[in-house]
Amino acid sequence: MRELFVYKKIKRKHLFLEQGEICKYCGFVIKGSLKQYRVDDLGKENVINLFLEDWWVADRDSLIASKPTIYNIETCEDTEILMISKDDISKMQNVPALNELTKQLDMNHGIAMQNRVNYAISLPAIDRYNNLLKAYPAFLQRFPQHLIASYLGVTKETLSRIRKLK
Repeated sequence: MRELFVYKKIKRKHLFLEQGEICKYCGFVIKGSLKQYRVDDLGKENVINLFLEDWWVADRDSLIASKPTIYNIETCEDTEILMISKDDISKMQNVPALNELTKQLDMNHGIAMQNRVNYAISLPAIDRYNNLLKAYPAFLQRFPQHLIASYLGVTKETLSRIRKLK
């Protein structure tokens, strides 16, 4: 197992993955935090995902399909990651316990993403904030307000008003 992973330290505000690259590694966050975002035509950064310790980080679409990513994944703090290549992930799946763990993690990720999309299109901003507070309270401690606002799809001012109501 140790031979499959590569340890890497990434300084704050450095890219783990850059738009246009093919994602070749999946990373397991040991320490630190990251954001996955896309920059729109107006230059606005839209946060798609946030990652903390014990989370896997990658652009799954780019990794699996070997196509250029449309996202950037950038560190928000000095970060330590264990990286594993697509080929080595396949090798890991030959171990029954790890294969089962991978399936469970993939299911949990799918459910979380489905819920996130549902909340984004069907709930008012205050309910999205409350769901975030309930599901991922550490996000509010670790990420700056402008990233939380982008993640929720609201302006910084709207997020500030919601937080005052709390």
